[in-house]
Amino acid sequence: MTNPLLDFSALPRFDLIAPEHVEPGISEVLATLRSLVGELQRLPLPGWDNFVAPLEAAGESLDRAWGVVAHMHGVMDLPDWRDAYNRMLPEVTRFYAELGQNLALFEQYRKIRDGAEYAALNPARQRIIDNAIRDFRLSGAELDDAHKPRFQAIQERLSALAAKFSENLLDANNAHAEWVEDEGGLAGLPPDVIAAARAAAEKEGRAGWKFTLHMPSYLPVMQYADDRELRARMYRAYGTRAAEFGKAEWDNTANIREILELRAEEAHMLGYRNFAEVSLVPKMADSPKQALDFLHDLARRAKPFAEQDLAELRDFAATELGVDQLEPWDMAWASEKLKHTRYEFSNEVVRQYLPEPKVLEGLFGVIEQLYGVSIEADQTSTWHPDVRFFRIQRDGELVGQFFLDLYARDTKRGGAWMGELLNRRPRPGGLQAPVAYLVCNFTPPVGNQPARFTHDEVITLFHECGHGLHHLLTRVEEPAVSGIHGVEWDAVELPSQFMENFCWEWAVLRDMSSHAATGDTLPRELFDRMIAAKNFQSGMQTVRQLEFALFDLMLHSDPDGKIDAMAVIRQVRDEVAVIHPPSWHRFPHSFSHIFAGGYAAGYYSYKWAEVLSADAFAAFEEASERSGTVLDRATGERFWSEILAVGGSRPAIESFRAFRGRDPEPDALLRHSGMLVEAA
Repeated sequence: MTNPLLDFSALPRFDLIAPEHVEPGISEVLATLRSLVGELQRLPLPGWDNFVAPLEAAGESLDRAWGVVAHMHGVMDLPDWRDAYNRMLPEVTRFYAELGQNLALFEQYRKIRDGAEYAALNPARQRIIDNAIRDFRLSGAELDDAHKPRFQAIQERLSALAAKFSENLLDANNAHAEWVEDEGGLAGLPPDVIAAARAAAEKEGRAGWKFTLHMPSYLPVMQYADDRELRARMYRAYGTRAAEFGKAEWDNTANIREILELRAEEAHMLGYRNFAEVSLVPKMADSPKQALDFLHDLARRAKPFAEQDLAELRDFAATELGVDQLEPWDMAWASEKLKHTRYEFSNEVVRQYLPEPKVLEGLFGVIEQLYGVSIEADQTSTWHPDVRFFRIQRDGELVGQFFLDLYARDTKRGGAWMGELLNRRPRPGGLQAPVAYLVCNFTPPVGNQPARFTHDEVITLFHECGHGLHHLLTRVEEPAVSGIHGVEWDAVELPSQFMENFCWEWAVLRDMSSHAATGDTLPRELFDRMIAAKNFQSGMQTVRQLEFALFDLMLHSDPDGKIDAMAVIRQVRDEVAVIHPPSWHRFPHSFSHIFAGGYAAGYYSYKWAEVLSADAFAAFEEASERSGTVLDRATGERFWSEILAVGGSRPAIESFRAFRGRDPEPDALLRHSGMLVEAA
């Protein structure tokens, strides 16, 4: 084996894999797969063992090799890796499009479903067959031969546009910096943020302090900097990223327009009225109307609370801060001041109690107590010195492994995510354990001190770990429906949002805290103030998320895809928003979830899944009344068995009912958000 990208005998050798391995390696895998497909589509009597199993196993080789390449594109976006990824992206996209449109393969799956063997298959394998037939239809398999080339071209172009959208955003993000030369301009900023800005300046051999649009730098400026002009400049730079105000080659305007038009054309070719209908076929929601009604109902309940939040903030800003006209770049700063005044609570104060080692210890402790597993440091090659590797075991047996990449870098795309490297499946030498990537963009440590996380960052870490546990704790040995695979998109966020709840539990937060100077644990009275502040401005936060979700669904409900994205966002804001950005703000140009991610006509799933996750966590709250702790092992075992372990092997609503004993109810979400009164 001369190409380390294709060495599947163990975990990837990130120390050996290089951009020059991508083109020959992926080309070889694609050639092998095409040859196998040619053989399988001619089988006279297809069945599970001679057709589905070999096709699934061969597909995993491409998933693994290309998954490593895509991962490197996300976490080490250096020019050589970007070029290697973009050079092969059209080829990989073309293969998947060919596969999805292969009528002979489609017919083979239909023969299995209509044959005698289907009834003898276990439910997981039946679901794989059913999902495959559905996905073939959505991939254009039933199109006539005259239209298939155009459908395939659309898929290739959409993949290229998504990659370009993401790259433009990253490049625009990296290009902007605010330099503060006068120390007086740092007023209000926490010492850790100032130290990080100074370190960034020193790295470039300059005096002063460097602030960037990366979240660990941008957000503290917007929350704490007393320099209103600095906040205004940062806000404008952030709000106009990848738009017409910067470099022309980074402008996502044309990309958005073309993406929407191509998605609409794809929907029409498949016989749907718009792309939203296509997107919802594999989701829990039955139709765009059902999802829209859900969002509009939540907006109706939340907007009065949002209007009250804004009125209080404006009154406080005018009377206490001397700001009569509250601008968008004042919102986070004034909100932080109000929260501190009302609750004597500051995110920065809490941050001093949350060092990375204790946070990880606390996170792992939650998982270990809930599920009876152990998490230990492990060794393998990684793509960056900051990356760590861990193993999960139960009763001495390997359950899964994961990489942890926590810190923001110029070469890493923004946000946080879980990625899959290996799936649980039988191998000749034994069971293959699942392996995941957990990636965040937190403030790195400065000097010899450990990184200290904000409480919001801790919540993000728990969230992504929830996705990771969904992948790692599966007991299904068919990769197509194990972990998050085969799970309806609007239910995928259930395990991740569920994990966030533990960040608000006293015993959990106490055990992961240690003050930077004294080593003291988080004081109970500070925690009580955090709880009091938990639903601070929850109305404004809720309508903001609903704004994004409604924008997404309405945008993709347009039948021809020629709708003006800026006109749609203004229309949505007129209905649900209480804060209206300036006319030059270009939110759509950085909305990578729907233009470069998998959330097109699916962003509503965050709120949809919040209902599921809040109701699921309520089971642990109910158990705590009996056992004295929300870390109740018996309930954790049931959650593992009925939600995490089964993955997509059955419909998500069946899994929820099996765990909760009934359909989901919104009361827990409204209660957790402080809006139950409105619902009554």
